[in-house]
Amino acid sequence: MNDSLKLTGPFRQAITLDNLPGKGYLSDDQLTIIEDAGILINGDVIEAVGSFRELKSMARYTEHIDRPMVVMPGLVDVHTHICWAGSRAPDFALRLQGASYTEIARRGGGIRSTVAITRETGIQDLTEITLMRAERLLMQGVTTVEVKSGYGLDVLSELKILEAIRNADNSSVCDLVPTCLAAHIKPTDFKGTPREYLEYTVRELLPEVKSGKLSRRVDIYVDEGAFSVDDARYYLREAGKLGFDLVVHADQFSTGGVMIAVELGAKSADHLEASTEKDIELIAKSDVVAVVLPGASLGLGCSFAPARRLLDAGAGLAIASDWNPGSAPMGNLLLQAAILGVYEKLSMAETLAAISVRATKALGLNDRGILKPGFLADFIAFPCGDYREILYNQGGMMPERVWKRGRRVGR
Repeated sequence: MNDSLKLTGPFRQAITLDNLPGKGYLSDDQLTIIEDAGILINGDVIEAVGSFRELKSMARYTEHIDRPMVVMPGLVDVHTHICWAGSRAPDFALRLQGASYTEIARRGGGIRSTVAITRETGIQDLTEITLMRAERLLMQGVTTVEVKSGYGLDVLSELKILEAIRNADNSSVCDLVPTCLAAHIKPTDFKGTPREYLEYTVRELLPEVKSGKLSRRVDIYVDEGAFSVDDARYYLREAGKLGFDLVVHADQFSTGGVMIAVELGAKSADHLEASTEKDIELIAKSDVVAVVLPGASLGLGCSFAPARRLLDAGAGLAIASDWNPGSAPMGNLLLQAAILGVYEKLSMAETLAAISVRATKALGLNDRGILKPGFLADFIAFPCGDYREILYNQGGMMPERVWKRGRRVGR
């Protein structure tokens, strides 16, 4: 008997999310459900998943679950902006009164207001803010979270934000995956064109990010008021030459982002609220993950991304929270996914896969998102006996217990 083997269970049901296709529609009968299940843990990885009774003889220790619970892999939130300072509550109040995004920016709000405050905030405070938000996500069942920079928009400030994300990752139980979003918008204090700002970023910032190992991912916002498709093509090609994985904020208000994401082989195209049938077909025929962000739609009061049509066309779909200070301040991935599922008529299998196993591809991770031997022992348990209760409660039922790398965390 291996002295390090620990058995956790029994769980009324284990939803493994194993053996699912990576793209296209899913039906609930494709889910692998193990009744009266146990998870055998060896250090920080899963040794076996199966009948609790059968696994018991293999374990050195047993962590007994004394009430009916359903277990599934930890959630993976692949698009957040949780490293920022300040608040945009005044922006939200103006939006409720009918002010447009452009009008709010003209009054001194919007992304630029967050940039100003974040630039003034020290790295220790930014680290603590990011850590606090990551811990909140962890208690909601998110065991891996992507975190973007993008509220610095100059070399020193962007490096500070990425260092704060790294510091938070070192202190957090949750895994934080950093992404450089210096190409968020052109800052007002840069006295040049958007292309010149991108050239400056390629020349002065990205080599520092690379040499400091602060991020392996580069993102750009392609839209009206941000960067053009041509500028994005230049920037992403240069980032690719430096060895970065590519990500695109695509088709939030106007099209073109999906096209460039597919053309350059990005890991994901995120937002997609404005995507056309042509865009849907393009992304479905590619390996680019379609990341939809219901939190932004809820925060802005606009239509959801066409998740149903993306799946039916054969795309790989992930759902992320987009937690940010402006358009998506909620930051509750499970609640948002449940609401999107109702409006877009997603099966429970499609929704659960989109916040776990299918989301991992957007981050280039192949060691989590499934309850399977050899995968990280990241899993969460809900206080119910039937997995369908999770989404039926539409965010009203949150995980009661969370395990990260085999260790129970929180309450």
